[in-house]
Amino acid sequence: MQTAPPVQRKVARPRADALRNRERIVAAAREMFVEFGAEVPFDEIARRAGVGNATVYRNFPDRDALAREVVCSVMDRTSEWVEEALARGGDAFESLSGFVHFAADERIGALCPMLAEGFDQHHPDLVAARDRITDLIVRLMARAREAGQLRPDVELGDLMIAVSQLTRPLPGTACQGIDRFVHRHLQLFLDGMRAPARSELPGAAATMEELRRGC
Repeated sequence: MQTAPPVQRKVARPRADALRNRERIVAAAREMFVEFGAEVPFDEIARRAGVGNATVYRNFPDRDALAREVVCSVMDRTSEWVEEALARGGDAFESLSGFVHFAADERIGALCPMLAEGFDQHHPDLVAARDRITDLIVRLMARAREAGQLRPDVELGDLMIAVSQLTRPLPGTACQGIDRFVHRHLQLFLDGMRAPARSELPGAAATMEELRRGC
């Protein structure tokens, strides 16, 4: 008696329109979290994304899940940019500067602090995205330091605090031209990171653990 071969079941893939809806929700949430903070109502996010409330909840059952997806997507895009910069080589400090300005455009400074406000810090997706980008930035800074372009007393914590503080708009601000001030101030900060140092930095740099705890 022959045994029938096992049935090969196809794994259902999300439909293209479902993927587009999810991408629109994440993009709308990113914009609104930056503008109004993490407590923006889901129905407002749905309205900006052009989908129904049910579609939002079908993709993201709670605020934690949506915020995590937004932040992870931003960190992943930034990590990809850094990976490409490291692969290209070239001027090390220029690559470091490019990362800082790219992170500003991604609103990483406005979004990442949300995760210190009651969200699950230990979710595996968040931990993986955070560890990946941290390792890449450390490599980017090490490359600039080895080239003699980055002052030796600047640490990862210094860079991340500056990016966070200088790229975080006030919630609800109506200033549509804020980007031109952000990049101006970031460039001033970057010039201060160049070697040789013209002053001695007081105190010590914050550690990443301190930053995650909100110092």
